[in-house]
Amino acid sequence: MAASNVLVLYNGASAAADSIPTLGIDEFRSAVIDGVERNGRLAAMMATPSQDGRMRLLAAVAHGSRGSLAVCGTVVDDSYPALTTECPAAHWFEREIAEQWGVRPEGHPWLKPIRFHKSYRPGHDAWDRGTSTVIEPCVTNYFAMEGEEVHEVAVGPVHAGIIEPGHFRFQCHGEDVYHLEISLGFQHRGVERALIGGPGPRTIHYAETLAGDTSIGHATACSQLLETLSEVRVPARAQIIRGIALELERLANHTGDLGALAGDVGFLPTASYCGRIRGDFLNMTALICGSRFGRGLVRPGGVAFDLDDSRRTQLMERLDAARQDVTQAVDLLWDSPSVLARFQETGVVDRKTAVDLGLVGVAARACDIERDVRHEFPTGIYRLAHIPVSMAEAGDVFARAFVRWLEIQRSLAFIQDQLRSLPSGEDRVAAKPLGRSRIAVSLVEGWRGEICHMALTSDTGALAAYKVVDPSFHNWMGLAMALRNQQISDFPLCNKSFNLSYCGHDL
Repeated sequence: MAASNVLVLYNGASAAADSIPTLGIDEFRSAVIDGVERNGRLAAMMATPSQDGRMRLLAAVAHGSRGSLAVCGTVVDDSYPALTTECPAAHWFEREIAEQWGVRPEGHPWLKPIRFHKSYRPGHDAWDRGTSTVIEPCVTNYFAMEGEEVHEVAVGPVHAGIIEPGHFRFQCHGEDVYHLEISLGFQHRGVERALIGGPGPRTIHYAETLAGDTSIGHATACSQLLETLSEVRVPARAQIIRGIALELERLANHTGDLGALAGDVGFLPTASYCGRIRGDFLNMTALICGSRFGRGLVRPGGVAFDLDDSRRTQLMERLDAARQDVTQAVDLLWDSPSVLARFQETGVVDRKTAVDLGLVGVAARACDIERDVRHEFPTGIYRLAHIPVSMAEAGDVFARAFVRWLEIQRSLAFIQDQLRSLPSGEDRVAAKPLGRSRIAVSLVEGWRGEICHMALTSDTGALAAYKVVDPSFHNWMGLAMALRNQQISDFPLCNKSFNLSYCGHDL
């Protein structure tokens, strides 16, 4: 994106909403596509009604090497030329916009619902009724293959055990998977629309329940956004406590994932140990705020719970014990040739595919892509405390597992350093009204990857539009690509190596 046709934003800064350039559709497409081709990534894309009854499209392209976001917009009627044909990272965003607002991206190669709800504009429907897809009564035509001995395996949406619903359809020849189609939407709650008109008492509660295992990540992204829009400066002590909680959330989930991966290949020692150690990390978060998932801790302006000397000492002692335990448990995993044989060269996503799809977080870093908000777009304590980016090259199950192990070690070191140097001072400042007619984008590196919250305020200072992009939104198609040319029996292992969120996607 050329600087002349975009608004340049920084993480933790806002701008006047009328400073967003409104481009023609061809110029808008070129700006987004060129921005992504020049080492950018499509962080968010959304639609809002314009004053003339048409629809306004907004896109934010993140440039990690510059630490900036390029934002631009365009106004369209009920259709426009799709970006997906030249920018695959836009494919899920365009399906979402079509479903929400009835704006059809013409030429989109795989246009179908992602959450199965009615259009927000009554009388506007992007789907071809009776042909390709139909929202009512919530059915869609799935991709199908034909040929001798080709068969289809359908899994879910209801699964065994305590797990959220998601539907998977495998096109197979024998045991070989040619294509996996992932159909979600069963957890759709309409959170983005509920946030409009805020902020209010429920705003932060919506954020920290967007995806239950990422309560700290989404609450931080939401709080950071509101603080940016109201020009509130968070005290240093609160920023450090937020960082500690965010890394504890990463530790708990990465440890649990390594244990689950061990369980998927029947390696019970690591599976058992990591299940218990995950609980230890969750209990450390509970020591800070009373909630194992960190609910109630992060609030606009700072944190609602402080860390006194007694709890800080307890945390240090528990971290030392957990470091030893998790190291021993994971070393067992790496020392088992049978485990490595199952992990290596299973579920490979090559680097080009990962870049084209716009993968983020562990899934991207396992493909040798240096994407980490803490490094590229640092805010809070991450502006001062550097965490090295953990990467691998193979793009397989082993690479995704190994990146998690590297991050566990670095998060442990980070938390211990911050606990030793926790400054005195306030832990929260009072909230202020949001600025009028402003735009801001908030990025946080959650444990799955990049979390993006983007909002516009009205001329009264209320939230007029709110967009949430959970890292799972970027990465579900990466899981589908990982299954191509794999054995269908590899699905549980590949699925757990991504460990994506259903509700984080469905909102």
